[in-house]
Amino acid sequence: MRIILHIWRQANPEARGRMVRYEVPNVNEHMSFLEMLDVLNEDLIARGEDPVAFDHDCREGICGMCGCMVNGVAHGPLPGTTLCQLHMRHFKDGDELYLEPWRARAFPVVKDLIVDRSAFDRLIAAGGFISASTGSAPDGNAILVPKTDADRAMDAAACIGCGACVAMCPNASASLFMGAKLSHLGLLPQGQPERERRALAMVAQAKAEMFGSCTNIGECEAVCPKDIRLEVIARMNRDFFAAAWNGRAALRDDAAEVGQQPLAGVRR
Repeated sequence: MRIILHIWRQANPEARGRMVRYEVPNVNEHMSFLEMLDVLNEDLIARGEDPVAFDHDCREGICGMCGCMVNGVAHGPLPGTTLCQLHMRHFKDGDELYLEPWRARAFPVVKDLIVDRSAFDRLIAAGGFISASTGSAPDGNAILVPKTDADRAMDAAACIGCGACVAMCPNASASLFMGAKLSHLGLLPQGQPERERRALAMVAQAKAEMFGSCTNIGECEAVCPKDIRLEVIARMNRDFFAAAWNGRAALRDDAAEVGQQPLAGVRR
C-alpha cells in the first residue's frame, strides 16, 4: 500500500522546523512503523538526502526509546502499544500521517523526531531509587511482601519512561511517570525508609525541569503503552502531602524548642 507522510524536519535545536511531505509506496502491511520509516530513509539516502532522525533501540516495546506523535496521538492510534510495535496493517492504502516529536519544554527537540529526555534521568537521580547496603543479594524470602502490594508494585514498575504521558498531557506533566516510579518503590518494604524524602525530592526536581502540574485530564493514561493507571498519581500526591505536612510539623516543633516564632501559616 501507499502511505503519505508529513514529517517534522528540524536540523538542530536552534534551527526552525517545518513539515515535509513524503510518499512511501509499496508499504507491506506486516512492517512495523519503524520499519516503514527505515524504508523511507533508505530511499532518501539513495537520493542523497538527509534521512529522518528518530529514536529507537530494542524495537520490542521494552526500552522506551522510540516515540513520536502520529496524527496528534502519542505512539499512534493503537492503545497500549509502543511505536515500534505498531504495525502498518492498522492503516489503509493512501492514509496521510502527520509525524511530530514530543512537544514539551522539558523535552527540547534535538533533531527531527528526536527529543532530549534527560529530564527523566534527573528525576530518577533525585529520588527514583532506594539506599541499600552493598554485598550479596539477600534471600528472596527474607522480607515478606503481600501479594496485592507486589502486584501493584509490578504494575507500576512496567513504566518504560518513553515520555508519551508528558507529550500527550496539555500541561506537559510528568506525574504519571513520577507516580509509577514512586509507587513501585513505595509499595514495597525496601522503599519505606526514604518514602517521604523521595516524594519531596522528585516533585521538586519536576518543578525545576519545568514539567507542568497534573489536572487529572487522563490523556497520559490513555496513551501509556504499558497501561499505567492514574491511581499512581493519587498515591504520589498522598505521599507528597504527607511528607510536606510532616516536614512543616517538624520545623514547627524545632522552632518551639528554641523559643522562636512558628512558621507563618502553621497553627500551634
